[in-house]
Amino acid sequence: MSEKLLGEPTHEEKASTFMITEFIVMSGERIKRLDAFLVSHERGISRSRLQRLIVTGRIRVNAHIAKPSQKIQPGDRITIDAPEPGPLMVNDEVVPLQVLYEDEALLVVNKPAGVVVHPTSGNWNGTLLNGLLAHLYAGNKSQDIIPSKVFPGLVHRLDKDTSGVMVVAKTDPAHRSLCSQFEQHTVTRTYEALVHGGPADDHGIIDLAIGRDAKDGKKVSTNTPKPQTAVTAFKVLHQFGDVASHVELTPRTGRQHQLRVHMASLGCPIMGDRIYGGQKASQISETTIPRMMLHARRLGFHHPVFGTYQEYISEPQADFVTVFQALQDMT
Repeated sequence: MSEKLLGEPTHEEKASTFMITEFIVMSGERIKRLDAFLVSHERGISRSRLQRLIVTGRIRVNAHIAKPSQKIQPGDRITIDAPEPGPLMVNDEVVPLQVLYEDEALLVVNKPAGVVVHPTSGNWNGTLLNGLLAHLYAGNKSQDIIPSKVFPGLVHRLDKDTSGVMVVAKTDPAHRSLCSQFEQHTVTRTYEALVHGGPADDHGIIDLAIGRDAKDGKKVSTNTPKPQTAVTAFKVLHQFGDVASHVELTPRTGRQHQLRVHMASLGCPIMGDRIYGGQKASQISETTIPRMMLHARRLGFHHPVFGTYQEYISEPQADFVTVFQALQDMT
């Protein structure tokens, strides 16, 4: 009886457009049931909704309709064709994109801080994805719903408060190529951050396994039943006395909140990071830290069509520069 109920589309699903999300299971992930994997990785979708999506055939593993008990493993490609509560439409309620590069296969954008990448509960509009759809359908004045089979392929994500360079695939082959490059860790990624205090050494490697916190499911930490390898290289670019440091961070793996947790583990959390830095993270002397001071400065990859290496750089936005200058004035 429960399966029959789960298999019937809800009124919301019947009235909604469907948006496709696709990702590859990363290396180091333990073999587990599909439903258990999705519950721990797709926090924006409830357990019951995930069950309904599986039963109705809207979740596929390696292009095949999946079952809840199916075991997933590193390298598997999971596709979620999930309904949104409202139609994604071309309208003016989006943040304009700063496009750094675009061709038929992909586009590279400079994401501003404060913008959520992907629609989730409470953030259905005004996301980067909404902006991408509006950009791709800029000539569509009919306000029609975007066809569900035509969508920007989100290859990676940045936290809401993190600014910087992102690449987005416009075709399936480009999406597969870029996902593979991220999976193989052949993508060049460099971040810069302002942190409290500073590391004991001016450069080094943080090799610290992390995962979903055992007590707080919204956090990532070393206190986890399922630790995953996480490695970050760091270099101090400038020190503001004992108060703060300007650091360069190069992730060698791609775990959620990796840079934030790793810097906090050294006793120098990223400024403005209230989750891993506490309330003190938002204030230094008379200077208020408006948001998390983390910027994705550099992104390099091999073009999925041409095979050539391409690299893009964006400068930190004004609020980052303002805090940097305030720290200079203090020391």
